[in-house]
Amino acid sequence: MCEYCGCQSLASIDELTREHDEVVRLISHLRPAHRSGDIARMAELARRITTVLVPHTRVEEHGLFPAMAADFPDQIAALEAEHRQVESVLAEAADGVTPADPAWPDRLLESMAMLRDHILKEQDGVFPAALATLGTEEWAAVDKVRAEAGTALPRPAS
Repeated sequence: MCEYCGCQSLASIDELTREHDEVVRLISHLRPAHRSGDIARMAELARRITTVLVPHTRVEEHGLFPAMAADFPDQIAALEAEHRQVESVLAEAADGVTPADPAWPDRLLESMAMLRDHILKEQDGVFPAALATLGTEEWAAVDKVRAEAGTALPRPAS
């Protein structure tokens, strides 16, 4: 993903980026599972993606996005709407369920393609804009939400 603006030097953005990277890695396993007709594997991957996205989305929607909404209201609203779309499709595989709807695997692939585009919008637009516009208080609020939300990822080796 992006490394041109230096925003990953902030721990908050670095953690969000690491989560994006993990989600993209998990998404890469969906198409082979789909080709082989392994819907149970797709559902398992959907649950793993959800595990990464739950704290990630909380940090964005309760920390980063509110700090940016005044300057970028339409963009933030669109990103939040995309979160809801992705969550809706992923939720069909919650609680260990393999969705019985024969259209679900295709909906999941479509939703994950949208999520990859969404991630690029955040990496290439939101994160650099946040670096340029947010002040110390806003970053402290983002960090507070992260502390409350946690992460599904192990801490990187130092």
